[in-house]
Amino acid sequence: MNDPQAFLRRLFDCAVQAADPMAFVGLHVPEPSAGRFVVLGAGKASARMAEAACAVRRPDAGLVVTRYGHARPCRGVEIVEAAHPVPDQAGLDATRRILAMAQSLERSDTALALISGGASALLTLPAGRITLKQKRRVFEGLLASGAPIGEINAVRKHISGVKGGRLAAAAHPARMVALMISDVPGDDPGTIGSGPTVGDDSDPKDALEILERRGVQTAASVREALEGPGSVVPTSDPRLEFTQNIVCAAPSLSLAAAADLARAQGVEVRMLGDAIEGEAREVAAQHAALALESRAAHPVLLLSGGELTVTIAGSGSGGPNAEYALALAIALDGAAGVHAIACDTDGVDGAAEIAGAVAGSDTLEAATRAGADARAALRDNDAHGFFGRVGGQVVTGPTLTNVNDFRAILVLPR
Repeated sequence: MNDPQAFLRRLFDCAVQAADPMAFVGLHVPEPSAGRFVVLGAGKASARMAEAACAVRRPDAGLVVTRYGHARPCRGVEIVEAAHPVPDQAGLDATRRILAMAQSLERSDTALALISGGASALLTLPAGRITLKQKRRVFEGLLASGAPIGEINAVRKHISGVKGGRLAAAAHPARMVALMISDVPGDDPGTIGSGPTVGDDSDPKDALEILERRGVQTAASVREALEGPGSVVPTSDPRLEFTQNIVCAAPSLSLAAAADLARAQGVEVRMLGDAIEGEAREVAAQHAALALESRAAHPVLLLSGGELTVTIAGSGSGGPNAEYALALAIALDGAAGVHAIACDTDGVDGAAEIAGAVAGSDTLEAATRAGADARAALRDNDAHGFFGRVGGQVVTGPTLTNVNDFRAILVLPR
């Protein structure tokens, strides 16, 4: 194989293409009804999902909130851009309007809800007396603590006025079809975007326990919300009876597409799992050991997905995919014939406008030539800065989809 890293980039591009909403959203657009057809949505892929839906059926009205730079042209649907991963005023204003549109629906109307990764931050409406600033501090603390997405979204639900089934409840008695692109391990509809259209039976005290265990400081208004009865809608609530939730794309499908492409090139594929969680550097060390054990007389590819985390201890940005690639390169220590790519399928690794990084047997040698210290960069959570110096960054721009992390390690025969 002449260019292993170019091959890995082709696999990543294939995984992203397999999750393009234009390929599948139109298949699930509901048939016309007697009333209005309204499109509502939130997430990094939501504008592309709306574009796909509008290509099949033009809505009577619609409003979708997506990340800055991720808008698409959609006839009949207004696209609003807001901040991610930490919410801003634009997201709050858009959420209020989306909730008002849902509340205006009547029994004969149909709502198409488009939910993808990023909706948890973009669809933001603090519950009770919580201010947007206080909510931002909660999530900044959770992100810095290395909390997995399941814990973060559990907290989000209980301090929100729109998540945990609240959007679907607001639309009652109209029919709602919610299409979801999963970016969470396990593809639980209640976790995708913190489940604005999915009922939830958890206790708000569980969210309070997460904050305390992670050492996140909270305002009195946050504790007040979590010590009360909670704001989520129970799964048995009759206001959810006309809501249908459909997961129409998931990490497993994108990994399968990449695997098919690799096999067509004569590469043996070994799936490590599509729902891997954990600290990026620790998972990288495990995968490095697996890679060294996987040498064969033919090329072998180790594929994995899921969502890794970074506990930020240094001054860097802590992108989990880049940190995984850096820790992997250190663990492999220049092992010949081993190359890897680790990227987020939405094109944004952490808070950086960088999808991730590629690493190979020459990464540490390139660092020496560039005067970069790999171990110091890892200690400082500065993987993006490191790969910027050695030329390993993967920059895609907005991919308009989001099925979480994509990791591939190619092990070539000696």
